[in-house]
Amino acid sequence: MQQSISDFSPPFTIYEPVRHLSPVVFNVPHAGRIYPQAFLASSRLGPLALRRSEDAWVDRLFAHVTQLGAPLMVAHFPRAFLDLNREPYELDPRLFAESLPAHANARSMRVAGGLGTIPRIVGDGQDIYPGRIPLEAGLSRVETLYKPYHRALRALLDRTVAQFGAVVLVDCHSMPSPANVARHGPPPDVVLGDRFGMSCTPALVGFIESCLRIHGYRVARNKPYAGGFITEHYGEPAIGRHALQVEINRALYMNETTLEPDDGFIRLAQDLATVSAALLRAAPGLVMPLHHAAE
Repeated sequence: MQQSISDFSPPFTIYEPVRHLSPVVFNVPHAGRIYPQAFLASSRLGPLALRRSEDAWVDRLFAHVTQLGAPLMVAHFPRAFLDLNREPYELDPRLFAESLPAHANARSMRVAGGLGTIPRIVGDGQDIYPGRIPLEAGLSRVETLYKPYHRALRALLDRTVAQFGAVVLVDCHSMPSPANVARHGPPPDVVLGDRFGMSCTPALVGFIESCLRIHGYRVARNKPYAGGFITEHYGEPAIGRHALQVEINRALYMNETTLEPDDGFIRLAQDLATVSAALLRAAPGLVMPLHHAAE
């Protein structure tokens, strides 16, 4: 049951540009594709079923950003193993053999749905494990993977603020197309989540939405995805720290049954590169530097 940090070599990577040209940082926390044998052996599901929780190939959709002048941080361990877009101790008491520590958050809506920091189910609702797992196995993942990842992300954001006076964190995800069915009209291609205006300046969201619409994409804001822990935790626009979650409809670029990229992948990647380049150029004028925020 136990996995070590050596199972993921490395557990995450920060892909650096030759020169950081803009206060924009891209993050992909859910596209990890390394499934250790010990984890597969402990699960009641096969590899393809476990991958239903992946934001498959999103790291490759945004791989262009380093060439444009922005860093890209990518987790290599899978979301079914550990979810970085949760609080560190958002733990499900139904999953563990022992009682949870007093500091655990066992009452969140995400835990109620089986999707805590250590997920109990995959994206389509199937149980990952045949029974309960040792609490120490979950806490070990938090200590050896979750906390180092967030320390590195925080350091990257701090470094960007020191260089530019502000930072824009673009948290990149994908969403299954059935979840996007709207009551009226077609579902969105992209959902921009800013915690209903709390995690970044409206000008930033409006700019990205306009760029996407120019390329023909249907864009929604905050419904059904307003942003998770990362957007909420790192978005502090009053002090020049902006965070925006971007959810992309998987039907645009992959076969949702086989999880393989399809003919739409190249076009989407090219369009995202164009939008990202526009964002890098515009970002300094869209975000308020720290010294201005204090005035």
